[in-house]
Amino acid sequence: MRTSNKENIVIVPFESMYSRAFKDLNQWWIEKYFKMEEADYKSLDNPQSHIIDNGGYIAVALQNEKPVGVCALIKMQNTGYDYELSKMGVSPKVHGKGIGHLLATCIIEKAKELGAKKLFLETHTSLAPAINLYKKLGFKEIKGVATPYERSDYQMGLEL
Repeated sequence: MRTSNKENIVIVPFESMYSRAFKDLNQWWIEKYFKMEEADYKSLDNPQSHIIDNGGYIAVALQNEKPVGVCALIKMQNTGYDYELSKMGVSPKVHGKGIGHLLATCIIEKAKELGAKKLFLETHTSLAPAINLYKKLGFKEIKGVATPYERSDYQMGLEL
């Protein structure tokens, strides 16, 4: 668990009571910029079975005990990467407060704890603030990993 006293944020592991927030926080940004796709529904409708039960992890950012951000660590197969940093969603009410950075840092630490050597993520070039965050965390542009998303046009990797 990590905390940020500045905004009274606590990062906790996913529990079933956060399922609705996990979907809502992600669906908000996806529909704002793109459209929901089949792969989104799989992980957002079934976070326990699709992510956690398959060796992944979800971090939830709470502010005053209410979910304001989420981020997943999804186990990858046959890609050369151990896990994917994915499904990061932060409430627009708290944008610019460092919650994305806090969540991503937590996910990177969890990946190391699980023995990961390489992390992967994918995004879209129009999401410059996200790309800048990932670069600050040490991610570098890569190419060539198959994606289930039409919207993905920018991939990044991180050696741990």
